[in-house]
Amino acid sequence: MTDRFALIYSSRFSNYSYGEFHPFKVDRYRLTYELMGHCGLLTKPQMIEVECPLVEEELLLNFHRPDYLKTLREFSADDEVHANFFYGLGDVENPVFKGLYDWARLMCGGTVEAVRQVVDEGRRAAFSMAGGWHHAHSARASGFCYLNDAAVAINQLLARGKRVVYVDIDAHHGDGVQQAFYNSDQVMTISIHENGKDFYPYSGFVDEVGEGAGYGYSVNIPLLPHSDDLIFEQACQRVILPLIKAFQPDVLVTQMGADPLRTDPLTRLECTTAFMEYAGRVFLDTNIPWVAVGGGGYNRLNVARAWTLLWATMIGETVDDHFPEPFQATVVQLGEEGELLRDPPHLAAPDDFSRAQQQLDRNVSFLERHIFPLFGLPRGG
Repeated sequence: MTDRFALIYSSRFSNYSYGEFHPFKVDRYRLTYELMGHCGLLTKPQMIEVECPLVEEELLLNFHRPDYLKTLREFSADDEVHANFFYGLGDVENPVFKGLYDWARLMCGGTVEAVRQVVDEGRRAAFSMAGGWHHAHSARASGFCYLNDAAVAINQLLARGKRVVYVDIDAHHGDGVQQAFYNSDQVMTISIHENGKDFYPYSGFVDEVGEGAGYGYSVNIPLLPHSDDLIFEQACQRVILPLIKAFQPDVLVTQMGADPLRTDPLTRLECTTAFMEYAGRVFLDTNIPWVAVGGGGYNRLNVARAWTLLWATMIGETVDDHFPEPFQATVVQLGEEGELLRDPPHLAAPDDFSRAQQQLDRNVSFLERHIFPLFGLPRGG
């Protein structure tokens, strides 16, 4: 049997740290990989594991400005305290540490390699868990993100004449990727996220629909706090899947942030791990060459559970509801709590669900009236 799925990983992911008290914990990658292994998901005949490479610097220039990259490289060269707030570097949110530039290049390199595995090697899908840095802009770090791997990789696809749909299910709006392609009709960006009215990055409203040639190619589905799995599933069925089908991309790129889970400390959505398995199934069922990247998630066990279930779904394997015994020992050793790989079913409180449903209906109505007709989809009432 030929390999059909690629997992991009490196033990080097754990070589750096944002700092002890920063909410982004780098060890979530090691935990995810360990859990995948204990679940028997790393030795299946339908998959191949690929060492994550550093992205070539010249590829970064297809999106990032040279002056920004120069500053990032210089700040990463030593342990001195550096800051340049014009570039978003050196504050509490985006700390600078020795080796940062190479670490960011490693994260970006995984996404570029995932694209290569799908486009050049003919894999059905590839997963780079270390990707998903969707807040980075061409010359500014933002939201823990320094290099925008999705923008770099998608620009590479565009240079090869490919049309791309980018779907972002992270709890935070994919603002950096949206901005990168806001004027393009070769990339459709779709982001479903917690409403930016009072939530970082304070963008991603339903009327952000693109400009110029890109009008109608930027799609946002902002959700009210406490939106749950049922709201997410409706958004997929009513908006995301019809638009993917109508656009007919050559490649599907998805950002699979784990922070919509209800126990994430930084967000207010109420999804369970079931939403990640559902998303994995529907993206796979599009039969479009698929590149999946990681993203947010600030409870490290949530991340490990969600992405292990995503990988199992992607490669068509089943796993038990509970942690394997060896991983349970790791959980105890880390001082964490929990024994379930899958969350039990959960529904938002009736009042919260009603408000979330009304907001979703309003957003869908707007998109049906303003976006759907551009792609030959039925116009809403």
